[in-house]
Amino acid sequence: MFKELRPAIISFLLLSLLTGIAYPLLVTGISQLTMSAKANGSMIVKGDKPVGSSLIGQSFSDPKYFWGRPSATGPMPNNASASSGSNLGPTNPALMEAIKGRVQALRDADPGNTQPVPVDLVTASASGLDPHISPAAAVYQLARVARVRKLSPDAVRKLVDEHTEGRQFGILGEPRVNVLELNLALDNAN
Repeated sequence: MFKELRPAIISFLLLSLLTGIAYPLLVTGISQLTMSAKANGSMIVKGDKPVGSSLIGQSFSDPKYFWGRPSATGPMPNNASASSGSNLGPTNPALMEAIKGRVQALRDADPGNTQPVPVDLVTASASGLDPHISPAAAVYQLARVARVRKLSPDAVRKLVDEHTEGRQFGILGEPRVNVLELNLALDNAN
């Protein structure tokens, strides 16, 4: 009987060694050599302290900051260990109520703003962790941020333009603005 089991056990051990130890070590080693910042979480450091990752959204509610996309993660927003969407469909009354509340919060923060609210400011991304907003969402918030910070709209617009990333490889995705990086640049500007 051991004669029949021996090849299966040896195959199991060899494949476990190959896929469970050798491959992960090889991939980790290559990524540390070729792109260590990305391999270590794309951390953004201010001074000596990490303040976040450029890949995970953060919640901002102070009017002096640009606000990112709503997060659908629980039990707290932008919880990287609970990445998920809300799973609420477009006809779900709970989604409609959440969107109405988010629109109202944006209107309350900037009552004079009569522009249409960009959809990415009131709907969560599929992961619930999106760190980016569209350039239109940044422009929507620009006057509020400039007014609260007592900066000229042109100065804030320049920062938004500097932090707008183009399409990946010139063709993939849409232009986007990393909210954390933009807000850190705003803090440095004041």
